[in-house]
Amino acid sequence: MKPLLVIFLTVVLDLIGFGIVIPLLTFYAEGTGATAMQVTLLMACYSATQFLFAPLWGSLSDRLGRRPVLLISIGMGSLMLAGFAWASELWLLFVFRSLHGVFAANISVAQAYVADVTSQEDRAKGMGMIGAAFGLGFSLGPWIGGELSVYGLSAPIWLASGLSALNFLLAWLLVPEPERKRSARRRTLNPTAFVEVLRHPAVGRAISLTFLMTFAFSMMESTFALFEEHQHHLGAQEVGRLLGLIGVIGIIIQGGLIGRLSKRFGEVPLIRLGIAGLSVSLLGLAFAPPWVPLLVVCGFLAVFQSLLQPSTQALISKRTSEEEQGFVLGTNQSLSALARATAPALGGFLFQHVAMSASFVAGSALLGLGTLVALRIRPEAREAN
Repeated sequence: MKPLLVIFLTVVLDLIGFGIVIPLLTFYAEGTGATAMQVTLLMACYSATQFLFAPLWGSLSDRLGRRPVLLISIGMGSLMLAGFAWASELWLLFVFRSLHGVFAANISVAQAYVADVTSQEDRAKGMGMIGAAFGLGFSLGPWIGGELSVYGLSAPIWLASGLSALNFLLAWLLVPEPERKRSARRRTLNPTAFVEVLRHPAVGRAISLTFLMTFAFSMMESTFALFEEHQHHLGAQEVGRLLGLIGVIGIIIQGGLIGRLSKRFGEVPLIRLGIAGLSVSLLGLAFAPPWVPLLVVCGFLAVFQSLLQPSTQALISKRTSEEEQGFVLGTNQSLSALARATAPALGGFLFQHVAMSASFVAGSALLGLGTLVALRIRPEAREAN
């Protein structure tokens, strides 16, 4: 099988398992007596530990290879999901969720793998495949989780653990080490290298946009089920289907259109359009009742997010030296994890103490700020022309 297809299948299986848990997490934690704030903190702890360890895993993949780091990440993820399904007390949910984040290196390593096996011209298309895998995983995963929730909230999580175990076997048998070897510079293990990455004009701004997008999206995701449950009286099945719609649209755009759009317009214009449109869509989510208005807003949300995410990943990769792909993409993943770690807590606070839709409005404002940052990223000569 072609390397990109194998990586695509690996990421899809991983994200289906991850997506299964998303619509259930609120209801699963509430079953242990968790408050709204504790629910959002449970979502955040995964990303908090991922923030600390993602650059390390990325740098190790530059030194040791993509394959071993990918296998460690997938295998440990399966074990942590099994522990989460087994746990019946809130503190154990926090333990297994946090440990899962420690080993959550597979996405940044998969992105570095794509950078290894694609040319500059096809980089956005390759990153779009990762984005399409996100879409497929987050459409099938929440749908599966929502539908199987009728058999008990732990049953879908056990399935997620089993899928991760299957994914480990698939990666073990089919994922080769990329032919293009990396030789990571020793300074990439130095914390100051983290700052050096952010000082790069285009890469630093693109990573900043990823942080703002992830922060705004995480505030929305952490309170989305709570908002729809309390405001519109929707349950796990309905929430899963709404998230599934977002995933399906992501598959269509990132799996088939983003490569052609990138070659036609360049990454920078797509980034600007994506973040501005996402800001407007997130604001609309605060006021859209079910079903037609809510479906329309979710659709636009998916379109603009699908333009923004792979375009920023491609720009970061294309403007990074070959020997530091793993570290820089790991840094990007780390800051995304920081956003996912802190945003749910703020989202929960705003939901509980300000207004149920406050996290959507705040996220829209952040993305408006991100639009100003995007305007400062200069296109390369080819994009300008």
